[in-house]
Amino acid sequence: MPYVTVHAAKTTLSKLLARVLRGEEIVIARGSQPVAKLVPLDSRPSVRKFGALKGKLVVPAEFFDPLPEDELAGWEK
Repeated sequence: MPYVTVHAAKTTLSKLLARVLRGEEIVIARGSQPVAKLVPLDSRPSVRKFGALKGKLVVPAEFFDPLPEDELAGWEK
């Protein structure tokens, strides 16, 4: 991931934004200390969609069977 100084970021912001729009991530540093990262907005996680895993997971029928007495006793302590 490329580093640029704050000064270089100020003077070449348009060029840096063009690189970011192509998918590159750029770290802005003050001296040798990283302080910020330029990333494309599209790279952020999308909103979770309800039902996205429908049909991909299977719950076996025995999942709904009652627990054995010794297992139940452990939960009631």
